[in-house]
Amino acid sequence: MDFGFYLPCYWPDMSYPPDRLYADMLEQAKLVEDLGFVSVTIPEHHFINYLVHPSTLLTAVKIASVTKRMKVMTAILVLPFSDMRRLAGEIAQTDCLTDGRLELGVGRGAFQYEFGRFGIPPAESRERFVDALQLLIKLLTETDVSWKSKWYDFPPLTTMPRVVQKPHPPIWIAALAPEAIYSSVKFGHHVMTTPLRDPFNAAKAQAEAFFRAQREEGEKAKHLLFSTLRMTYIGTSESDIREKRRMAMDNHRRFSNVFETPGEVIGGAIKPLDRVTISEEEVEKALIIGSADYVLEKMMAYGDLGVHNMQLNGTFGASHRDAMRSLELFAEKVMPHFTGTPGSVSWSNQAPVAAK
Repeated sequence: MDFGFYLPCYWPDMSYPPDRLYADMLEQAKLVEDLGFVSVTIPEHHFINYLVHPSTLLTAVKIASVTKRMKVMTAILVLPFSDMRRLAGEIAQTDCLTDGRLELGVGRGAFQYEFGRFGIPPAESRERFVDALQLLIKLLTETDVSWKSKWYDFPPLTTMPRVVQKPHPPIWIAALAPEAIYSSVKFGHHVMTTPLRDPFNAAKAQAEAFFRAQREEGEKAKHLLFSTLRMTYIGTSESDIREKRRMAMDNHRRFSNVFETPGEVIGGAIKPLDRVTISEEEVEKALIIGSADYVLEKMMAYGDLGVHNMQLNGTFGASHRDAMRSLELFAEKVMPHFTGTPGSVSWSNQAPVAAK
């Protein structure tokens, strides 16, 4: 099992300058490369202060300019929100500008608030996504592409420039439900997921779905990889740990407003839902926030599931200074217990590596 770092640009305090927010992100990206992480992942979200990346690929180019080896992954590009003719060109350009380090996490989107503001019915997201992904792959791999579907109808065109990686940058499907994970493997794609704030059993069900499909597909699926995202933080004291768990609870109240409901957002700021209750005990059991020994024990459990890559979200409310300190502790206290780290930078093309 190896490790990547999630760069959400979570912005609960909007008095904090946005340019400083992105500068912090770049410092974190440079640090995790030095520490031996294999990748950084970047979400796409709009109109809210929860995850401030309206242009994931723009962020990817900037991160690549200050790093040398790590994979730079989108997590995710929301295909129903984009025109594939434009997105394919932007992906190809990004692949060139990142020296072939780009990997594509794609999905159908999850936040009801965003769908409402784009005027796209959430009920259409699956159908739109399937059509868009098929078209995107064709645009990245072929020339003189035409397409006729419910969502597109155009004569032959060729995306310019062409991608550096052949046939295209590696594609990961973002899926939460075990049945969606199972189907993604059946279609031949890597999978990235998260149990959100659900207990470990949810992560176990997701992993079981991936590996069941992989076993059924046999040799042709052996190269596929499974990545899981969790909030992760190593505290320096009990008070530090309790503070970060409370931050995770507050983060969840914002998330729930735009994920589970049409959303209440004022001036870009999500109103935390007071009625959403997640206890500190539930946070302790589900998330990976605690002492170094506690975090190591939790990570070993994910290694036992067979997870190939763990993406750490360490900036769910923690200050930049605290996040950097936690990352250094993680590299010192946790990563040496796993194979494939540090410095395993071509993991997307490697066979699965098990935890020690």
